[in-house]
Amino acid sequence: MTTRFFQSITFQPNSSIRFLMAFAMAIFFTLACQAQKDVQWLQFEGKEGPGKGKHIVLISGDDEYRSEESMPMLGKLLAQHYGFKCTVLFPIDPETGDVVPSYQNNIPGLEHLATADLMILLTRFRELDDKQTQYFEDYLKASKPIIGMRTSTHAFHYSKNKTSPFAKYGFESKVKDWTGGFGQKILGETWVAHHGDHGKEGTRALIDGPAQLADHPILRGVKDIWVASDVYTVKNLIPEAKVLVYGQPTKGMTADTPLNWEKAVMPIAWTKEYQIEGGQKGKVFTTTMGASVDLESADLRRLIVNATFWSLDMPDKITEDMNVSIVGNYHPTPFGFGTFRKGMRVSDFK
Repeated sequence: MTTRFFQSITFQPNSSIRFLMAFAMAIFFTLACQAQKDVQWLQFEGKEGPGKGKHIVLISGDDEYRSEESMPMLGKLLAQHYGFKCTVLFPIDPETGDVVPSYQNNIPGLEHLATADLMILLTRFRELDDKQTQYFEDYLKASKPIIGMRTSTHAFHYSKNKTSPFAKYGFESKVKDWTGGFGQKILGETWVAHHGDHGKEGTRALIDGPAQLADHPILRGVKDIWVASDVYTVKNLIPEAKVLVYGQPTKGMTADTPLNWEKAVMPIAWTKEYQIEGGQKGKVFTTTMGASVDLESADLRRLIVNATFWSLDMPDKITEDMNVSIVGNYHPTPFGFGTFRKGMRVSDFK
């Protein structure tokens, strides 16, 4: 009986310890899952490099070209290779906390634009609430530089809240001095049409473009770009814009397919200045390339990296052999509506 008694009093504490350990683990995993759910943007802290002390905000939010995949890749590249602090923002469904590119009305974290030295944008047809869009307006009034990619020419579309003071940002805007919206006024072009046969023709960059711009720092080391996304029609580009690269559709979706010379050459990358009421002049680099699969092209990444340094008035840092290698794994999803990976959280893109 004595033995049984001592067995009972030694068994109870061990059971309690096991219970407490299991309970603690359950709490830990619950908190970890909750923390993952609550993460609404990514930040990559730059270390040493010419970009140290500079903050870049990369904004994803398009429902076709998978910018939720490409922007984290670019953020990691710029942070690790060049020391920039990079903040990446995503379209998030507030009910689920998932990254949902087709959710048009919510991009948390835009307040980071207040401390940004550069904005890199790839959004499409966003209709954010006025509080979020005000951060864009403040950024433009501060005249800070912008890199706009692909669908950023039609970054906004006000189909519901047409009385918003920011309805002028919509790509169909007829507001005085804002005809064509954010794309036309700020980036240089709004949405017009597909010039290439979408999904059937890619884009070959004609690097040997305008002779007077051949030595532009953004083109330094850029020799060969072919991308799977097609050429956009550009017909409203202001004369003051400087076209750096023209593009030609290819008769197929691989880099070795011939050029389609039956179609006209179109601008696919240019620089310009912008200015809105209450601000000074700011610098812009725009390219109609930029799908996540496009950025498998090393020289397209080089073009964006070079444009980053140019935008930040650091052209002397651009060399022919800039490191544009991808950090970690990058397996982009083919572009298309509804092709985004479902159930993804912000932290899944880190």
